[in-house]
Parts: sequence; C-alpha cells; structure tokens
Amino acid sequence: MTRTDRQRWLLPSHLVEPGGTGAVRPRRTLRDWIVDTTLFLLAASVGLLAADSSAQYTSETVTLVDQLAGAAACCALWLRRRWPVGLAVALSLANLVAPVAAGALLASLFSVAVRRPFREVAWIGAFAVATSVAQVFVRPDPTTHAGLSIALGFVLILLVTAWGMLVRSRRQLVEALRERARRAEAEAELRAAQAQRLAREAIAREMHDVLAHRLTLLSVHAGALEFRPDAPPEQIARAAGVIRDSAHEALQDLREIIGVLRAPGENGDGDRPQPTLATLDALVDESREAGAEVVLDTAVGDPDAVPAATGRTVYRIAQEALTNARKHAPGTTVTVTVRGRPGEGLTVDIHNPAPAGPVPPVPGSGQGLIGLTERATLAGGRLEHGPAPDGGFALHAWLPWPA
Repeated sequence: MTRTDRQRWLLPSHLVEPGGTGAVRPRRTLRDWIVDTTLFLLAASVGLLAADSSAQYTSETVTLVDQLAGAAACCALWLRRRWPVGLAVALSLANLVAPVAAGALLASLFSVAVRRPFREVAWIGAFAVATSVAQVFVRPDPTTHAGLSIALGFVLILLVTAWGMLVRSRRQLVEALRERARRAEAEAELRAAQAQRLAREAIAREMHDVLAHRLTLLSVHAGALEFRPDAPPEQIARAAGVIRDSAHEALQDLREIIGVLRAPGENGDGDRPQPTLATLDALVDESREAGAEVVLDTAVGDPDAVPAATGRTVYRIAQEALTNARKHAPGTTVTVTVRGRPGEGLTVDIHNPAPAGPVPPVPGSGQGLIGLTERATLAGGRLEHGPAPDGGFALHAWLPWPA
C-alpha cells in the first residue's frame, strides 16, 4: 500500500517499512523520534523527582551514584527498539538498588508490551513487580509507607503494561486491515483478468462465427474467378458483386463485434441491430445469392416472439452450418429445419448430403463447431453434430424457449 511522504511521518517505522527477518532494521520515522524523545524526557523527569526524594535521607555519595545510574538508564532507552526484553530486565535489576531508574523501567515495559507477545510480557512484568517490591525493602523510603510504595509500583507497572498491549493490539488490527486490503486488491486484479479473458474468448467465438461465413463467400468466389478467367462476363460480374458485398458485410460485422470494447456512449446511432430468428430468412437468401442451394423449413409462428438471445443463437448455428457446408460439401443442398413453440423450446436440424466428388482441402481447425456447442450450452441448450447415415453431415440443436 503506497503512502505519500506527508503521511509517512505519522506512522511507526514498522508500518512504513515493515521489517522482515533480515538484518536491516526499519529506520525511525519522525513520529518515532518524537515518541522516543518524549519517553526519554518523561523518564528523566521521574528520575529527577526520585533523586530529590532520596537525597533527603541518603548521603551525597549515594545521591551521586543514583543520579549517574538514572542518567544511564534514561540514555539506555534509545536502545528499547532493538533490545526491548534485555533492556527491561536490566532496568528491573537497576531499579532494585536505584529508585531513580523507575521512570526508565516503566518506559521499557511499555516497549516490551508493544513489541512482544503476551507470554513474554507476563513474565517480564512479574519480574518487574518482584524487583519493585524488593526495592521497597532494599532502599526503604522513610517518608512513605511500605504498603503504599508496593501498591503504587504495582499499579504503575500494570497500567503501563496494559497501555502497551492496547497499542500492540491496535497495530495488529491495522496490519490485518492492510493485509486484507492487499489481498482484496490482488483478488480484484485476478477477477478483472479472468473477466478480460472470458470477454476475449466470447469476442473470439463471435468473430469466428460471423467472419467465417463472410470470408468463405469471398474465398469461394475469388477461387472461381481464379480458375475460370474465361467465364462469361455476367458470371464474373456476379462473383465480383458477391465479393464486394461480402467484404462490406464482413466489415460491418467486425465493427459490431469490436463495438463491445468501446466505452459507454461511443457507439453511434448507426450501429446495426443484432441478428435474431426473424433475420434467418435474410441469411438463407444471402447464401442462395452466393450460389448455394438451401432449403429453409421453419414452423415457428411468430419469430419475433422468440427471445433475442435464443434467436441470435439459432442464427449463429445456421450461419456456421452453412459456412461449413459451403467449404466441405459444395454443390449440395443444405436443409435447415427450425421447429418449436413456447414451453417446449426450439429445435434446429441442419443436414447436407455427401459431395458428389472430391473436395479440395479447405483450411480450418474445427473450432467453429466447438464454439457453437459452447454457445448452445451457455444458452441453456445442447448441440450435437456428426456424420449422417447417408454419408453427409447433420447438426441438431435444442434451445430453451420459456412459456
């Protein structure tokens, strides 16, 4: 999660630059320096108060030693981020004989509670309480009752430790939220990549279904012009017209498919409507104009009543079947039969007999039939295809038509 430099100083160093298991430690941020300096000053203030109190009933030599010990304890607080446990143990022992180290001990206990699990915090806190109780008897304060000193030390250690554990739990919550946000971003990117892949596959299937039909017409008539340069002018003009119209239709269909990739609002008013069952007649007429023999037998009373998605699927199935028949069985009669009514569904049967003679091989990978099967399955139907008993090829599809 990226953060600006303006936000960076507000966070602890381990949140800005999470430290791993390596030897490089995160550097202190401005916030860390402010916190460390504040704890140092508070510990020094507590030490000075304790030194003034003990100076009233101790000698000058003991007072000087206490002041030196307190100064060393406060300076040692700058190491609390590197060695929190060792520093807390050392300051607990120092507090046993030098009450001026009490402020530094409390600061080190806070660091332990922030950075270590509860098990370590518990035994270190118990050790600090034990040394605090023992200090009352090793260095008794004649101006304060022993019970009050023990209770005050216990309460202060308990409060500081609880405060540190609260800060630790809050930091863990922040870390968990950051990790959850990173995981959510990664999952969102993965979902976006999957959606893009599915969209590409859908566009590829649609492009194959649409362009294969047009390009087959171009190939057939261009081949005829190549192998029959001496054909009558009428046939040459007719083939050239089919090539021109097919190229124009292919460009229009390609523009429709690529249009789904545009941003909302970019599509113009001239976009053509999607094919439906009602436009199946136009597809058959187009194939007949290209020289194919097609028999259309449809018994659907109102083609406009068929759901748009179902009608479009029927159209694509017929388009691919006519394309395959033109490529692999030229000159044969293709029969397209469509039956159905609401509540029973739509059935599409397409059949072509075997070609009369050898057919030149036509490039193809068979992906069109695979795409049709997937399209029918996505529409809630099924599609079967294969050789017919008479040696030709048959295709049968069923698609739902709700009542």
